[in-house]
Amino acid sequence: MEDQENDIDLLLSDAGDFIETRSNLWKLKAVESLSEVSSDLVSGLGLLAILAIFLLILTIGFALLIGDWLGKGFYGFFVMGGVYAIVGLAVYLRRNRWLKEPFSNMLIRKIFNK
Repeated sequence: MEDQENDIDLLLSDAGDFIETRSNLWKLKAVESLSEVSSDLVSGLGLLAILAIFLLILTIGFALLIGDWLGKGFYGFFVMGGVYAIVGLAVYLRRNRWLKEPFSNMLIRKIFNK
């Protein structure tokens, strides 16, 4: 009878250790997924900043060129502003398909990949 009590105590102790280990494993997996997503986000934002600077310089160049063609320098900036307004409207109208869904899918893939 005493052996059964020792076995039950040992089994309960092992079950408690298993639950604690499993909990720690979930925490570590969550931290790993979060760190992977964070690093992808930071590197993506860095590339986006470089792309934004490139587009800014290119836009200024095109605005000056168009302004020269039209005879007044500021006309080019109005034209480029209109182009960006149209592009911004298109992105706003399609934001779910072009921005939200791909980002959500990438996030889900990163979290449940492992």
